[in-house]
Amino acid sequence: MRPQDSSIARYIDHTLLKPDASQDQIAQLCYEARTYEFASVCVNPAQVKLAAQLLKGSPVKVCTVVGFPLGATAGTVKAYETQQAIRDGATEIDMVINVGALKSQDYVRVKEDIGTVVRAAHANNAVVKVIIEAALLTDEEKVIASHLSKLAGADFVKTSTGFGPGGATAEDVALMRKVVGPDIGVKAAGGVRNLVDAKTMIAAGATRLGASAGVRIVKEADGEVSETAVSTANY
Repeated sequence: MRPQDSSIARYIDHTLLKPDASQDQIAQLCYEARTYEFASVCVNPAQVKLAAQLLKGSPVKVCTVVGFPLGATAGTVKAYETQQAIRDGATEIDMVINVGALKSQDYVRVKEDIGTVVRAAHANNAVVKVIIEAALLTDEEKVIASHLSKLAGADFVKTSTGFGPGGATAEDVALMRKVVGPDIGVKAAGGVRNLVDAKTMIAAGATRLGASAGVRIVKEADGEVSETAVSTANY
């Protein structure tokens, strides 16, 4: 699941999920993604069509979010969101699990919730990343959520929405990687702000990084921005 291109850019989902993101900002995001050849742009569902138009002919994928950021919608609704996003041009779907069901130990419901999205996406050759929102979970729950994601046929497990109480940690990435094994991707998202963060997550087992600071990370890797400047920047 690791990018064939060793460039750090190929690990990055260049992300803009702010509710007030304008069309001009999405255009800038897509321009940057083309320029630096990120793995994908990750945008809200209403902006998928625009992103797909702007990235047509580019190797950059269009990723969107489903059941975001709470995960507390019905599986059938998440499946419909998935189908609509794919019709609009998305090829990668980042879905949020039903955290309440997991906390209630209703594991059948959690697995089926994931499975409805996986089936809808895979029927259209789209990739599914399952956001477990690790900051809300115990280590045992992280293990269970990752295992259920694998059983449901997901392509990735993902640490965080970026809107929860915490973001990615190397410890969570390593735990998730241990549970899912080598054949499923692990996406670290939330708080990946510089090259040190990126390398730390990759070393822990991440094969994709969700970051709004993608340009800074790539520039730091290329020596265009000093590590000190990046690490002290206000994001």
